[in-house]
Amino acid sequence: MKLLRYGESGREKPGLLDNDGNIRDLSGVIDDITGSELGAANLAKLQALDPSSLPQVDGNPRLGPCVGNIGKLVCIGLNYSDHAAESGVPVPEEPVIFMKATSCISGPDDAIMIPRGSQKTDWEVELAFVIGKQARYVEEADWADYVAGYCVVNDVSERAYQLEGTGQWVKGKSADSFGPVGPWMVTRDEIPDPHALDLWLEVDGHRYQNGNTETMVFRIPHLLSYVSRFMSLQPGDIISTGTPPGVGMGQTPPTYLRPGQTVTLSVQGLGEQHQSVVDAD
Repeated sequence: MKLLRYGESGREKPGLLDNDGNIRDLSGVIDDITGSELGAANLAKLQALDPSSLPQVDGNPRLGPCVGNIGKLVCIGLNYSDHAAESGVPVPEEPVIFMKATSCISGPDDAIMIPRGSQKTDWEVELAFVIGKQARYVEEADWADYVAGYCVVNDVSERAYQLEGTGQWVKGKSADSFGPVGPWMVTRDEIPDPHALDLWLEVDGHRYQNGNTETMVFRIPHLLSYVSRFMSLQPGDIISTGTPPGVGMGQTPPTYLRPGQTVTLSVQGLGEQHQSVVDAD
C-alpha cells in the first residue's frame, strides 16, 4: 500500500495510490496520515479497503510530505563506505547520528531553496523508514515490528554551514526545503528486502548518484536498535539511512546546486522526487 498526502502546504488531505497510479481520497476514512494512523491494526484496516470504492482525485495535485506532523527526522551520516571515502573520512565504527529540524520538511516536488549566502548546497538521495509504534531499547531481531514503511528522502545539505566553522551538522541540514519526504510511504509488506534497493539522483538529467542499499555499512535492524538506545522513537518519526557516493562535494571539482536547475531522485519501488532549485526569499 502506498499512502500519501495531497493538497496545498499545511492543508494536505490523506490519500493512497491505487494500482493504476491514481490518487484515491482517504479523507472520508481518516483525518490525516500521521503517527497515530501508522500502527499495525490501523494499517491493516486501510489495506482491507477496496481502492475503487474511494473517490478518485482528479488532475495532478501537489503532494505533501507523505507523513504529517513528523516529530523527529533522524539521519545517519557516512553510512556507505564509498561515500565516506569521497568525503575524506574513515568509515565510522558506529552509526553517526544527526537531526534535521522538522521545519525543513517539504513535499517531494516542492522547490529546493538555496539559503542566503550559500555557495555549497548539495544533494543526497536516501532510503528512509517510518516508525509505526513507540520504540525504546529495541532488539535487532524485533526491528520489523516497529517499521510502518519506507519512503524517499533528499537530505539536502549546505556543506559550508555543515562542515566549516563551529557547531554541529544541523546548521547545514535544516534550512527550509532541505527535507523533501515522499512521494508516498510504501508499507513494509511491499518491500521484501530494504537492503536490495537501487537508488539514484540526477541534476539536469546528469546522473551523479547510482547506488544500492546493499552497500550500507549499518543496516536497518542495527540502526533502529542503535538509535532507540539514545532516544525514544514515536510513531511517525522518520530515520533516513544515509547516501551512496556521488554527492556534489565529492565531484572533481566540487559541484553544487544553482538556481534554475532540476533535481530528480528515486529509491526503487518508492517513487520519484522532482525539485526545481530557486533562491530563498
